[in-house]
Amino acid sequence: MAISRWLATFTVFFFASTAASAAVGAGASAAASEEPKAQQRIVALSPHIVENLYAIGAGEHLVASVDHADYPEQAKALPRVGGYYGVQIEKILALKPTLVVVWQGGNKAADVETLERLGVPLYISNIQGVEDIATELRQLGKLTGNVAQSERVAAQFEQGYERLQHDYQRSEEQRPKVFYQLWSAPMMTVNNNTLIGKAITLCGGENVFADNSTDYPQVSVENVALAKPDIIVLSSEKSAVEQTRQWQRWGMIPAVKNKAIRAIDADLLHRYSTRILDGISKLCLAINS
Repeated sequence: MAISRWLATFTVFFFASTAASAAVGAGASAAASEEPKAQQRIVALSPHIVENLYAIGAGEHLVASVDHADYPEQAKALPRVGGYYGVQIEKILALKPTLVVVWQGGNKAADVETLERLGVPLYISNIQGVEDIATELRQLGKLTGNVAQSERVAAQFEQGYERLQHDYQRSEEQRPKVFYQLWSAPMMTVNNNTLIGKAITLCGGENVFADNSTDYPQVSVENVALAKPDIIVLSSEKSAVEQTRQWQRWGMIPAVKNKAIRAIDADLLHRYSTRILDGISKLCLAINS
C-alpha cells in the first residue's frame, strides 16, 4: 500500500511542481545524452523511473533512487535520497550525477528548482497516459545510449497495450459501474483524467466518479452508496479482507450485495512503468470476472 500513499500524497505538490519542472530546459537533457554510456551516473527520483531504466538495460548506471523503489530486486540495494516528502540535495550533489530524472508532479517544486539552479542535468518524466510510457522508454534509451533495447521494449509495450484495447472492447450500454478505492483513510478515488480512470474505461467499466473536478477526490461511503457501483476494486491485496469486511454494512450497494468486491496489486497499476500492462490486465479481470 506504500505506493498508494505515494500516489495520494504527490497530488498535493502537483500544480506547483508542474511549473518548476516545465522550467527545466531541454539543453540539460541534451547535454546528458552526449555523455559516454560507461561514464553515466543517474539518480532516479521516482520508483517508476527506476523500473523503466532497468527495463531498457540502463539500471547499471543508477547510483541512487528514492523510497519505495523496490523493483526489480537489484533496485533495493540503491542508496536512497528522499521520497514524496522531498529529496536531499546534498546527497544528490555528492553522487556527482550526470543525469537526474525527475517526476513532474511527483517531486517538490522547490527541489526541482534547486537542482536546476545548481546546474544539475535534468530530464522530466511527464507521463499523462499509457501511450506516454513507450515514448519515455525511447527517450530514456537515447539519453543512456540504450537505443536498441529501449526500442524493443517500447514496441513490445505498445503491442501489449493494443491487445488489451482489442480484448476489452465494449459498447457503452454494457459497461458495469466501477468504484476504485485508491485509499481507505481518508477514502480516495480517481476521475477519468487519471491513468487509472482511463484504464477502467479501457477495461469496459464506467468509473462512477469519472467527471469529478478533482483528479484524486476524497469521497465518503455515502457518496459511493449514492453512485451504486456494480463493482468495487480495492487497491491493496494485503488489506483486502479487512476492507471487504468494512463494506458489508452497506448492503444496499450493488457491489456489496452481489459480493463483487475485488482487490489488485497497487504497485502494478499505480506505477507508470512497463508493468502497468500487468496491472491493467488484472484490473480488467476484476471488472469482467
